[in-house]
Amino acid sequence: MDGANRVRAGVTGVLAALTVAGLAACAGGEPAGNAVSTGHPRIAVVIKGVDNQFFQAMRDGIEDSGAASGTSVTVQAATAITDTTGQADKLSGLAGQDYGCYLVNPISGTNLVQGIAQLAASGRAIVNIDSPVDPIAARAVGARIATYIGTDNVAAGAMAARRLAALLPPSGGEVAVVGGIAGDVTSGNRIQGFVGALGPGIRVVQTAAADWDRQQALTKATDILAASPRVAGFFAANDDMGLGVARAVANAGRVGQVQVVSVDGNPDALAAVRSGELAATVAQYPYAIGEMGVDACRAAASGASLPTKVDAPVALITTDDVDRAIAAAPKPFTEYTNPFPALIKK
Repeated sequence: MDGANRVRAGVTGVLAALTVAGLAACAGGEPAGNAVSTGHPRIAVVIKGVDNQFFQAMRDGIEDSGAASGTSVTVQAATAITDTTGQADKLSGLAGQDYGCYLVNPISGTNLVQGIAQLAASGRAIVNIDSPVDPIAARAVGARIATYIGTDNVAAGAMAARRLAALLPPSGGEVAVVGGIAGDVTSGNRIQGFVGALGPGIRVVQTAAADWDRQQALTKATDILAASPRVAGFFAANDDMGLGVARAVANAGRVGQVQVVSVDGNPDALAAVRSGELAATVAQYPYAIGEMGVDACRAAASGASLPTKVDAPVALITTDDVDRAIAAAPKPFTEYTNPFPALIKK
């Protein structure tokens, strides 16, 4: 069964519960949501597990933005980054309540489809951040996502590749890749961007999946270093795995010989860049993603039409600018564009 058919099969039960009229009401290009607010809707938020620093920062950005704008925000998080069913239950529970906009950060492309179907039937605004809702699944339940706000992960991987290439000899060398969960779209896009931007003479000799986990990355990198002693660099698809790889490099006595670059820019990774354990991290800004998500919900609930997709800020952090990055955290230390405040209808 191909990907499209798998998604259609997965949402058949949801479709059976929806009326044709409900589906028609939320399709098309009209502004998301039936009720127009004054730009201060009640917002319900479902995010991934805050056992991870990235999603802690996202939650903080959402809550701070709500407080600063006088907007009521209710945030519920999955119990862990792998808690797909629990997260889906949280959205389904919130979908029956009186919120003007729903901000969703799904664990997988399809795990929130049932709750999204409930929202689609009532025509309420849905803003998607960080991890995209599968577009086939959304269309199958008649849902229109008002906007998607997230990192261009292909571009982030490419930034990491250019930094790692600059640290290798001019003749190139061997590198290895440690990705997240096998088949994960975010991990795949980062790896795609990384491999595609490597210069001539640089060869990826091994790729391993470490499920976004530091300990698994330590184990996988230890095996890679033993099997491929000429590896001169690693790309890890997130910082937790990058720190596990860095530990494997240290255990092998190869600090300074093997360079490690990762993605996220979490506090532990910034400290590791400062100390030299990591050569660089491509920083995402989950705090800013959270702020932008609240602004987008306010705009959507006020009746504005939103851009389909907005890229969140990213920045390459090396020893040259790590102190500025730490001082500005959790906010970006460089300028970035947030189009949503100007769209909010008063």
